[in-house]
Amino acid sequence: MDWQLLFLSFSTIFLSELGDKSQLATMSLSGNSSAPKYVFIGSASALMMASALGVFLGDSISIFLPTRLLKAIAAGLFAIIAMRLLMNDA
Repeated sequence: MDWQLLFLSFSTIFLSELGDKSQLATMSLSGNSSAPKYVFIGSASALMMASALGVFLGDSISIFLPTRLLKAIAAGLFAIIAMRLLMNDA
């Protein structure tokens, strides 16, 4: 098992999800629910499914595109999102 990759992916996703709209929605749902454990199960399942989709799509796309190009595309998309966020807050 590649422990370094496991820790890197866990910490990256964990930190990026803190304060995310999905976490805020989960807090709102659990605050209005009489059974918060089902909100936890539902939200955890949704995050796992979204992550699985990302992994399988990334693996499939990497067959057609080199990893370096895939990283450059991801970096470009993140930069575009960051610029749009900065421009909308100004």
